[in-house]
Amino acid sequence: MDVSITLSGMAFNAVEAATTELGTTKGGWVYAGQRPCYEAKTPAFYVLEHPLTHRQVIQAMNVEGESSDRPMDELTSLDVKELAHHVMAQDDYAAVVNELPGAWEVRPLTQAEWVAAKAQKKLALDSGLTERLADAPASNNRGAMMDGRPRPNDLLGPAAHQIAAIAVHPRNPDVTAVGSVPYDRPLPNVVARLALTPVREGIAPRVPAQTDVWKNVRSELLWTTVLGIVPSFLIPVLRGMSDYAIEGWFNLLFGGLLAGFFTGAIWRPKRPVLTYDEVDSSSMSVAQ
Repeated sequence: MDVSITLSGMAFNAVEAATTELGTTKGGWVYAGQRPCYEAKTPAFYVLEHPLTHRQVIQAMNVEGESSDRPMDELTSLDVKELAHHVMAQDDYAAVVNELPGAWEVRPLTQAEWVAAKAQKKLALDSGLTERLADAPASNNRGAMMDGRPRPNDLLGPAAHQIAAIAVHPRNPDVTAVGSVPYDRPLPNVVARLALTPVREGIAPRVPAQTDVWKNVRSELLWTTVLGIVPSFLIPVLRGMSDYAIEGWFNLLFGGLLAGFFTGAIWRPKRPVLTYDEVDSSSMSVAQ
């Protein structure tokens, strides 16, 4: 695989095929939006090292405008899509793709591709910036594509006009968070990046969309009892207040339930990682 290629005057770095873990295995309720933790397999692709600059955009589109190397935050996702189509219409694109196996396309990165490129140090995003992705927004990882292709937007209402984005902490460049930005409206410090990536064909392997509700209920009953209800009754008994443990059972039960509830917010046993090869999204339910 070539180290880099050039399209419309823009240099794209090569990213090797990778298997990346996305999400967290932490079991607390506050981490529910980052679960299930799953493996994503991304093929080799090419990516811009830095977000699109004013100079790159005006040169690629052959228009007049601000010619600076400052990241361009005036782009909407519609603008990025138009730019990608323009790049794919050029002769140098056809020449490059003819030397590559299979079908290719130019578009923004998906979350899986972004994480894989970041791990290989093939891209950079400055602190305080947010980058538009190719994925639809989602409240958790259920239904995510496990081969790195863009997640389709199946949402209704205002969320249908949003696109996923990844933001870098203003003071810690190693901390990122995934959110969403308007699809058709630019925002300050919201930038974009292009990648040349293989077109995935066939049915997409996806993280199961359904959760195993009964398994979750059983787990919660167990840990609420162990961490909340049992200590609530055991403490007065150990302190020589056995009568209160009998007479005030309702208060102790209620207090134990509350204690178990609050412990569940920050701690529950770690959840397993869904591997690429074990998931059958058409039949599986995930207790996460």
